Amino acid sequence: MLTYEQIINKTITLDEARRLFNPQFRKENTMVFTNGCFDLLHRGHIYYLSRARELGDLLVVGLNSDASVTKLKGTDRPVNNQEARADMLGALGFVDYIIIFEEETPLDLITALKPDLLVKGGEYKMEEIVGHREVASWGGRVATIPMLEGYSSSSIINRNKQ
Repeated sequence: MLTYEQIINKTITLDEARRLFNPQFRKENTMVFTNGCFDLLHRGHIYYLSRARELGDLLVVGLNSDASVTKLKGTDRPVNNQEARADMLGALGFVDYIIIFEEETPLDLITALKPDLLVKGGEYKMEEIVGHREVASWGGRVATIPMLEGYSSSSIINRNKQ
């Protein structure tokens, strides 16, 4: 069982990530990276993130900041603030680290971390995945995971508005 301190310690800065994921660590571990808003954690997220983690030795989640979620999803989002969203992700045993980013896309974070594997949901075409060219340029791979039908934060919010 994770303590609350262990959960919150999974949220790190990019500088902390650079120190943790040093060359020796990278030789011994395959880093999987994904990103998203994860505004309302639901069954689809659990499935997706657990499957992503199965593809490597650790899963790093880039989490959109509150400001970037608002830019992407509208003024009524996020429902949960970035600290709450990070804590919920951190409570999942298969999520190893969370890094909150301010930009609308995780491209800067991807190029800084240089993950071995970049993962997104199956609704994305390869050419739509931010960072796919960059990851391929250093010999990494890009993969998609099929999404569970009927599970999205937007659909949950819309159902509750009716």
